[in-house]
Amino acid sequence: MGLRIAIDTGGTFTDVVAIDEADGSRYALKTPSTPADPSIGLLDGVRKAAEAAEQGEGAVARLLHGSTTATNAVLQHQFDGLGLIVTEGFRHVIEIARQSVPDGYGNSFFWVKPPRLVPLHLVREVKGRMTHRGEELEPLDEQALVEAAGELARRGVRCIAVCFLHAYANDDHERRAGDLIARHHPELFVSLSSVVLPEYREYERAMTTLIDVLVKPYCQTYLRTAAERIGAGEGGAPFLIMQSNGGVVRHATAGERPVTMLLSGPAAGVLGAVHMARLAGFEDVLTLDVGGTSTDISLVEGLKPQLTSQSLVEHYPVKTPMLDIATVGAGGGSLAWIDDYGALKVGPESAGADPGPICYGRGGTRPTVTDAALVLGRLPGQLIGGELALDAGAARDAFARLGARFDLSPEETAAGVFEIAAANQVHGIRQVTTSRGREPGRYVLAAFGGAGGMFAAEVAAFLAIGRILSPPDPGNLSAFGLHVSDIKRDYVRTLVRQQANADAGEIDGAWQELERIGKAEVMAEGVAAERIRLRRSADVRYVGEGHEVPVEIPPGTEGVAAVETMWSAFHRVHFDAFGFDYEGRQDVEAVNLRVQVTGQVDRPAAHEVAQGGAAAPVSSRPVYWRESGWVDCPIFRREDLGAGERLDGPLIVEEYGSTVVVPAGWGLACDRYGNLVMEKAR
Repeated sequence: MGLRIAIDTGGTFTDVVAIDEADGSRYALKTPSTPADPSIGLLDGVRKAAEAAEQGEGAVARLLHGSTTATNAVLQHQFDGLGLIVTEGFRHVIEIARQSVPDGYGNSFFWVKPPRLVPLHLVREVKGRMTHRGEELEPLDEQALVEAAGELARRGVRCIAVCFLHAYANDDHERRAGDLIARHHPELFVSLSSVVLPEYREYERAMTTLIDVLVKPYCQTYLRTAAERIGAGEGGAPFLIMQSNGGVVRHATAGERPVTMLLSGPAAGVLGAVHMARLAGFEDVLTLDVGGTSTDISLVEGLKPQLTSQSLVEHYPVKTPMLDIATVGAGGGSLAWIDDYGALKVGPESAGADPGPICYGRGGTRPTVTDAALVLGRLPGQLIGGELALDAGAARDAFARLGARFDLSPEETAAGVFEIAAANQVHGIRQVTTSRGREPGRYVLAAFGGAGGMFAAEVAAFLAIGRILSPPDPGNLSAFGLHVSDIKRDYVRTLVRQQANADAGEIDGAWQELERIGKAEVMAEGVAAERIRLRRSADVRYVGEGHEVPVEIPPGTEGVAAVETMWSAFHRVHFDAFGFDYEGRQDVEAVNLRVQVTGQVDRPAAHEVAQGGAAAPVSSRPVYWRESGWVDCPIFRREDLGAGERLDGPLIVEEYGSTVVVPAGWGLACDRYGNLVMEKAR
């Protein structure tokens, strides 16, 4: 027995949720993030959690961690010291890319290619060639490889990605290259494409491998530092890291493939929202996670988050299994600014944790969304339990100066900034709903993150959403999501086979081999065999198509039946995705076989709140609404609201890490698990 501590490192705050395994007590805390060294903020969170529980740091029984550290390294273009070694003749794989122009540009004249991860002079070719079936055509030139690595090292390269042609079919050359570089240049970090992404498509495989090795020194360093400080390791407390696929692995495993940590913090938030939505009785949910730097949005249907195997981090393609999350640069720290045409804009640039918004009093000079919320009366005079006092006068002065440009009052300007930020979030929601044929109004909006409760009603008004869910401790929900995450590992093998002449035994055998590897590795994480669940899927297409759609195989379907299910289910999946199919008219082709191995872990017991009575407001303050101007609104403390409590807006509910704004025309009810459910009056 001891403390289970979950820590989510965001751009502004590091969120902590600790659970005492002895009596189920929970502690939700925040501490400022430390971008220069995330391990400092992480360890500060451990210390604060132990103090809150009145236990020593040695009482930590398990530490779970999610972070956007890997993503931030890419977003900040920290590409120095990166090199690439490829098969002879493929030096320009990054330059050529996909020869396509992103949607919205019309033609290539207006589009400027994003900065390359590796400039051409830091790409080296070596001889050695495999066929697409894994047969060696030409042996690896080992001397040339060692010389190439040495030359890159002399040019200041610290991290090398190795991406050989068809390494997904036979990884012998790449593994030999990794051994040689480690022997001759142990100071270099190396990532092999056959380890990071054993799939075909050379450009995406090279880019994913480059991003993996790019963040490897940073992630490995801070994970190792944190692990040493808390005594994780052999005989110590398990230190588990959230992955983008919604599962956790041990820190050493995550450090081997840090690309799997992309969007790990937002993924935990989605899982936390799904857990609380299940308790509240909702199945179809839109998650709105509003943090200090960005807003993360995900679509959940039937309590199942959407998954994807390919995403973009800024302009760069990344192929790794992850929850399908859309991110927009609109958070509490997003800056308000005027563009060259005199239009008011919000984000994507953020004040971050340092210096932060003007009202933090830490040297910030540019107005942010948080400053706007304070001017409008939506925020109290202090945050995180009084640890952070806010300077309302400085925020109002900043909006007075900004509003003078438009002949608007400070509150009118702040309301405009707030509306623009909400519109940016709405754009992100439409990416995962209307653009995919979904009507936002049929979903419940689960709003969390430090600023989610402030924006929820504003966003719902844009989209005709009539119901909002605010889970307990919404500012720390991503950290709580770590507590309800299983151990997950994903495996893939490229095996291109057409239905007309495919050997069902070969396909089933490939799946079985992936399952065997996965079960062994998850059991090595400490999971008992009876708690392991396997899920098969495949990337399938019609012969002649350039891209695939994922086909899920129902649990328990094995052998030839699994293969037949893959062929038959594909037509329905294709129709659902594109509105047509060619069943009976075109042959089908499997491309990638996938297996997800899940090790189920114990979840904390559902925490119920006491029955409510007639909660009384603790105070009131003027709040500005665009429709009615300044209105004196009652302020309630969330901890005073019990099960069955019902209130009508306008009002504000405050708690340690978040604020929920309930406008006029909305009602609020508290359920037995502490969820606040807001409904629009009909």
